[in-house]
Amino acid sequence: MKSIAVFCGSSLGASDAYRQGAILLGKELAKRQITLIYGGASVGIMATVANTVLEEGGKVIGVIPTLLEEREIAHQQLTELIVVKTMHERKSKMMELADGFIALPGGPGTLEEFFEVFTWNQIGLLQKPCAIFNMERYFDLLISFFDHMQNEQFLKAQYREALIVDEDAAALLDKCESFVPPAVKTYELSK
Repeated sequence: MKSIAVFCGSSLGASDAYRQGAILLGKELAKRQITLIYGGASVGIMATVANTVLEEGGKVIGVIPTLLEEREIAHQQLTELIVVKTMHERKSKMMELADGFIALPGGPGTLEEFFEVFTWNQIGLLQKPCAIFNMERYFDLLISFFDHMQNEQFLKAQYREALIVDEDAAALLDKCESFVPPAVKTYELSK
């Protein structure tokens, strides 16, 4: 695994534990020489993980659309900053560059980006690990909802099992590195 895309908030959140978790992940990425791919901002959890990777001697590629370049204050000290025209181009470029994906605490944008790569894995457009860094149990309700989707037969067990979740940065990356993609989703006709 050479690169990981991280989806996370452009704010720091209510607890300093989120910032601390982003630092731990950043250190672990740099230690393993895994390039960070992220949204290119110099604010929030996004900046925390990027700055940590850079401080630890790692590589960081930011991908930011022109719409957010000024609003999120594009990070100018990255290994590489790619400016694209649209949010769709941003996600597409991040998917192209990354060998896997991790969601850290964030809001609706974080979830939207994560759900898209998770869905693309189901239908076979991607076959890359999708992980949730559940620091401070931030994602507990979402993880329960994944279980609910499976129980209600809207998510097959193989895809629920493919969702990587951990509260420890090193263990999370270990699981990403040993990821085996599930079979591509097929459909059955209703009876």
